[in-house]
Amino acid sequence: MVHLSCYGGKKAMSEKYIISIDQSTQGTKALLFDEGGKLLGREDLPHRQIVSDLGWVSHDPEEIYSNTVHVVRRLLQSTRIAPDHVAALGISNQRETSLVWEKATGRPVADAVVWQCARAAGICERVKAGGEQVHRKTGLTLSPYFPAAKLAWILENTEGAKEKATRHELCMGTIDTWLVWKMTGGAAYKTDYSNASRTQLFNIFDLKWDEEICSLFGLNPNDLAEVCDSNSRFGETDLDGTFPHPVPIYAVLGDSHGALFGQGCLEKGMIKSTCGTGSSVMMNIGEMPVLSTHGVVTSIAWGMDGKVSYCLEGNINYTGAVISWLKEEVGLIDSAGETEGISQAAFKDDSLYFVPAFTGLGAPYWDSAATGSLSGITRTTGKKEIVRACVECIAYQIADVTEAMSSDSHLPVKELRVDGGPTRNRYLMQFISDILDADVLVPETEELSGIGAAYAAGIGCGLYGPEIFDGMRRKVYGSKMPEQIRKKKKAGWKNAVERTLTRA
Repeated sequence: MVHLSCYGGKKAMSEKYIISIDQSTQGTKALLFDEGGKLLGREDLPHRQIVSDLGWVSHDPEEIYSNTVHVVRRLLQSTRIAPDHVAALGISNQRETSLVWEKATGRPVADAVVWQCARAAGICERVKAGGEQVHRKTGLTLSPYFPAAKLAWILENTEGAKEKATRHELCMGTIDTWLVWKMTGGAAYKTDYSNASRTQLFNIFDLKWDEEICSLFGLNPNDLAEVCDSNSRFGETDLDGTFPHPVPIYAVLGDSHGALFGQGCLEKGMIKSTCGTGSSVMMNIGEMPVLSTHGVVTSIAWGMDGKVSYCLEGNINYTGAVISWLKEEVGLIDSAGETEGISQAAFKDDSLYFVPAFTGLGAPYWDSAATGSLSGITRTTGKKEIVRACVECIAYQIADVTEAMSSDSHLPVKELRVDGGPTRNRYLMQFISDILDADVLVPETEELSGIGAAYAAGIGCGLYGPEIFDGMRRKVYGSKMPEQIRKKKKAGWKNAVERTLTRA
């Protein structure tokens, strides 16, 4: 099914445009932007979520590439933009999803292993003695979440793959590398700093693939893609005949990094939260990396014009997914939109807390064995209070991560820029502001990952200048909660979380 949206009529033929491709976990979008950075149109296509009997989650890389071509073609048709007036392409991509393909044929040796999939846990267990070294060099906690173990798993569990790797016949990496390689007909085998820093194979201090870490996972750094600035020229493509002449690819960013850039978090201390199925909270910490001691990870935000900026990030497993659970498994709501009104109508002094540890807790707790809980039930607890507790758990989790980042960076959080579907819930946005005691800024559009890639591509090709960030309008939520109530609520949440933890 294609989402068709036309934002305007036929455009002046003298104008130039940017197309960003936002390749996410659920589907692929193509977004069209004019010379002023205005979003003119969007097309998207979903792809299959391939789930095995063991719960392993995979994607078909060929389907993803085919969808990429088709959404761009449909975008040009729906907006009636002449293909030869596209100045550049940008890419934002789901991170950590990993795949391996043959250099000679371009065929994937297996389906891509999705970031959610923990099938490589055994490999992490096998190399856990090197966990401290992994963290010290890559900024990441040893986990099957990251591509290092996923790529090793593919090579070890796909017939003939290990032998082909030994003969250097394979390419491997994340979805951005696959798309760039396919779009350029195999001419460009590249990734950017943001995606490389999420592989658990890249030394974020030396800015290169780390030989010792690669060896730990049985991988050869020479088989990995060239790492480039996020706004460099990655190659050019006619996208299987879509364009009459090759169009340059001028930006590649992991989706959360794209959202950080699109939100205009360009200065040290600026922080955003992208809320989707889960959430990525990310803080720009400037040009000097800081290793976390409070349960978040360090990555590279981007490389731009020869300079690298770093970030702290905390990934929350369940935010929007909590609302889906309320609807699909529990049946307390019929749509996500109901949660705002129900939360407003709930008994205000109810002491209910919901901890969504469906598959353990992520940052900053990192307890994979933790299980969820609904605590603080009283005689006033009913459907409305349960729904509100599920909504509020999103705010509490974001607060946990931002506090950890503030402790690591020694930077106060004065405002949080938020994007994603849950931003439609005004009760939630206000509650985040209240719990953080900080302003929450919500942009008028939700397409921040794609916007970030578009802005980076437009700047890279010279179509945009730094003023492009000034045009975004935002709604501001300011804290209204008395400090005494805030402290009481946060203490109740911390107590609820402690009861779910299995570690000492």
